Amino acid sequence: MTPDPRLSINQATIKYADLATALRVTADAGVQSIGLWREPVNEVGLDTAATMLADSGLRFSTHCRGGFFTLPAGPARDAALDDNRRAIDETAALAAAGAEGSTAVLVLVAGGLPEGSRDLNGARERVRDALGVLAPYAQSAGVTLAIEPLHPMFGSDRCVVTTLGQALDIAADFDAATVGAAVDTFHIWWDPQVHEQIARAGREGRISTYQVCDWKTPFPADVLLSRHYMGDGIIDFASLTRAVVETGYDRDIEVEIFNADIWSDAPEKVVARTAEAFSATVSPYL
Repeated sequence: MTPDPRLSINQATIKYADLATALRVTADAGVQSIGLWREPVNEVGLDTAATMLADSGLRFSTHCRGGFFTLPAGPARDAALDDNRRAIDETAALAAAGAEGSTAVLVLVAGGLPEGSRDLNGARERVRDALGVLAPYAQSAGVTLAIEPLHPMFGSDRCVVTTLGQALDIAADFDAATVGAAVDTFHIWWDPQVHEQIARAGREGRISTYQVCDWKTPFPADVLLSRHYMGDGIIDFASLTRAVVETGYDRDIEVEIFNADIWSDAPEKVVARTAEAFSATVSPYL
């Protein structure tokens, strides 16, 4: 089976593969694109990672991740903003190194409530403020900042932005080429306004990346590791994919899975299974 040309393997799906292995198994499977994570890139150094990516012949779809800037003003927030600037630099360099069609998209996970705080609205406003600081830097680097809304179960500790509508409301203050949104099926499938908000994101030119994986219960003890191969759970990929495609979105589509059992499998098998699942559940609606 030839993988869908729009499939991208997000490196988190093969978490325990180092960068060289991730690039090799992705390319060997005939997949044309990969989304990278900062930790494996930084293990080898940005210059080396960019050379490795260029040699692989793969497109670069996104870089994960920036964000975590909901802290109040002070040294810790300043450090987080500096780290996001480094992430922007990494994104630009990797996108330039990737094959034709690569996209300079940095996925942002906003961050949760600061310790001891219950001020959800205040935390969201600090996300907006942080983007105001970072947007000019991203624009000068040619990088799009993609706000990723996370499911509300992560609202306290990981991401105070919990719906696509909230992400778009924040992004509205900025140029669409610089600040957009990530549409991840795991996080937004439940939202009664999801189709309306996907259409809005399309009208506003703010779908920076489309990411897919499935939702299945019961959850493991660590709910972060509850993602599954498409088709193994309950998400309606037909309607969501149609909604995204109808906006004109024509970029790569990433599969991003956090699952301990999948991580323990051989990366070659995971990529092959991912490609099969994508062909069965997403490709028919592209």
